[in-house]
Amino acid sequence: MAFIKISEQSSLYDDLEKKSIHELLVDINTEDKKVALAVEKAIPQIEKLVTQIVPRMRKGGRIFYMGSGTSGRLGVLDASEIPPTFGVPPTHIIGLIAGGDTALRNAVENAEDDTERGWQELEEHHINSKDTVIGIAASGTTPYVISALHQARAHGILTGCITSNPDSPMAAEADVAIEMVVGPEFVTGSSRMKSGTGQKMILNMISTSVMIQLGRVKGNRMVNMQLTNQKLIDRGTRMIVDELGLEYNHAKRILLMYGSVKAAIDAYQNDDLK
Repeated sequence: MAFIKISEQSSLYDDLEKKSIHELLVDINTEDKKVALAVEKAIPQIEKLVTQIVPRMRKGGRIFYMGSGTSGRLGVLDASEIPPTFGVPPTHIIGLIAGGDTALRNAVENAEDDTERGWQELEEHHINSKDTVIGIAASGTTPYVISALHQARAHGILTGCITSNPDSPMAAEADVAIEMVVGPEFVTGSSRMKSGTGQKMILNMISTSVMIQLGRVKGNRMVNMQLTNQKLIDRGTRMIVDELGLEYNHAKRILLMYGSVKAAIDAYQNDDLK
């Protein structure tokens, strides 16, 4: 069967320059409503991937996101938010983008076409069989990602991918292919729109469910979050107040003493602070 890039097909809308601002916004929103439904259909594949990631990470494995352009930026974004949210080192989930950090703000010419650099970067991180590599590409045809997945899989490393096109070359290199088919973009080919939104949703689902399974959440709260500003210190203090019934200033004092909600609660419940 021939590979068809649904993400590159013509928009369902035309004469966009003739539309009013209101019409543009309503039509974009109409298309965005399709994204969550497309992600929902991919839940079995997302679950399959997370189920295989968790035991690997319990043994010290890591997740590597790999992409170019918007896809790469979203991977780096999700990876960068894990340490402050869940209190884990930045080495647990690592985002790699074609062209390096320069590509976070600027297009790097031909970076996505480099078939060697992706695997070289993984080797620089001393990738091993406990790790997982997740390729992100709306088209499913990015050489930087495909070649890295191919090498990773050849070395016995778990591979996954997130794409907006079924039966893509990237999916062929993935043990678990997450195919989120959102249809043509509002502006033809602009995969920063629906495809990017869906990628962000799926990355949230993967990293959040993994961190919960690894014990980084208690109840529904981020008890291991980093206390990097006053808002988070206040949030953490109120968590301790709710959990232990302490007076606010007492709760804040032990939070700052132990550096996380979980550590402070554990210390109090073990009679260290009573």
